[in-house]
Amino acid sequence: MVRHAAALLLLIAGCSGVALDSRIPQPPAPQQTLDLSGLQAQLEATKAIGMFTKISLKNQVDDLMKQVRDHHEGKTTRTMTELRRSYVLLVMKMLSLLQDTDQRLASDIVSSREAIWRLLSDQNRFANL
Repeated sequence: MVRHAAALLLLIAGCSGVALDSRIPQPPAPQQTLDLSGLQAQLEATKAIGMFTKISLKNQVDDLMKQVRDHHEGKTTRTMTELRRSYVLLVMKMLSLLQDTDQRLASDIVSSREAIWRLLSDQNRFANL
């Protein structure tokens, strides 16, 4: 919607002969927030990561999910701080693999990482996954 408004303003300015002031700050484009299934689907579809790397990432995600589940069920001594550290490292790994060849997905991951962490760290919401 913001892009359409900006295009409309450019069209109007071009037709009226009025120059737009480039010093006027433009609102940032809204960023898409992914849910876990959306993230999984996009990671599976991207050509930026090879098959074996995708399998490795899936195993690491599965391991992290098990560790979070164990934490919520009281089956481990790992703290949420330690789990958060593992989550951040996994996200950084994904971003390093994507940043040059699938910038859109990398951007979606950046905009979604806090929402996904809130989902993982909330025992009730995690139980509904």
